[in-house]
Amino acid sequence: MTKLKEASTNNENRKYLEGKCPEVYASKIISGQWTLAICCYLIKGQLRFSEIKKSLPKITDRMLTLELRKLEKKGLVKRTIIAEVPAKVEYQLTSIGKELSSIINELGIWGEKHKKLNSKIAG
Repeated sequence: MTKLKEASTNNENRKYLEGKCPEVYASKIISGQWTLAICCYLIKGQLRFSEIKKSLPKITDRMLTLELRKLEKKGLVKRTIIAEVPAKVEYQLTSIGKELSSIINELGIWGEKHKKLNSKIAG
């Protein structure tokens, strides 16, 4: 995917919408193929990298690492290094990340309703 030019109309429109509409801003933060899935598992509590990986077997190690870094940078996930041999790394939602819990649950309910509606339309 190519990066948008800073002065492009598309980029300007995106910035405008994110500034005017908090829902658009929020959806950008939790957008991404794996972001919500990772957050869903971390809602249950602190997990090690390998535990997240087992929950999402189709994600590559590299993609999981990139997504966790992105979530950490956005302030949704806290990474804790435990000084052992070998070192352990654990991930958990930050307080603002935990606030996503009810939103994610509502999205799940809405998603199930939409799936049923879609299957009725298609079937």
